[in-house]
Amino acid sequence: MSDYPIDKTNKVKRIPKRGYYDRETIYKVLDAGFLCHIGFAIEDRPFVIPTSYGRDGDKIYLHGASTSRMMVSLEKGIPLCLTVTHLDGLVLARSSFHHSMNYRSAVCFGTAYLVTGEEKDTALKIISDQILVGRWEEARAPIAKEMKATTVLCMTIDQASAKIRTGPPGDEKADYALPIWAGVIPCQQVWGTPEADPLLTEGIPVAESAKRLVAGK
Repeated sequence: MSDYPIDKTNKVKRIPKRGYYDRETIYKVLDAGFLCHIGFAIEDRPFVIPTSYGRDGDKIYLHGASTSRMMVSLEKGIPLCLTVTHLDGLVLARSSFHHSMNYRSAVCFGTAYLVTGEEKDTALKIISDQILVGRWEEARAPIAKEMKATTVLCMTIDQASAKIRTGPPGDEKADYALPIWAGVIPCQQVWGTPEADPLLTEGIPVAESAKRLVAGK
């Protein structure tokens, strides 16, 4: 896979050795989650809104209420910035200054356009599968009224970069002799036991998509 073009917009300046610009690395960061933050500006006022997403190649699909300020604004083609971050651990150094975190993050730049017709149906399934594979087929399909109330946008990634930190703390040479514990506390997301809706009809088993997710499949 080719790299994204690099300029002052997406170049990693702070500790550049942690920066990546190849699609493979950036896609892995995006595909490991489904929650992003969208940054955009309206009349010089910045907004950062959390939302779910789905990726298909260089396309990232977003959805929301048709009356949403974010969706109405982005539909006009204004520049946007999409970020995704995964926390992998707390890095505890011997000095407060060198404490850090292990993480994987991606920052994507582009503009969005309105999705309609068959692409809208496909995009909603892509978003659903990004969150929980198989749930789209298990649930009732959206009816016309619900589709009308939902806006779907597609952002084509024009530029992007990933930034990743791994490994132990990096202390000052003199501090390694200090009698202070240092190391990494790993962090990972774990799904719990599915909890049935109190209004669920008796006898309906846990959805296969939920069972696969909990089992890590």
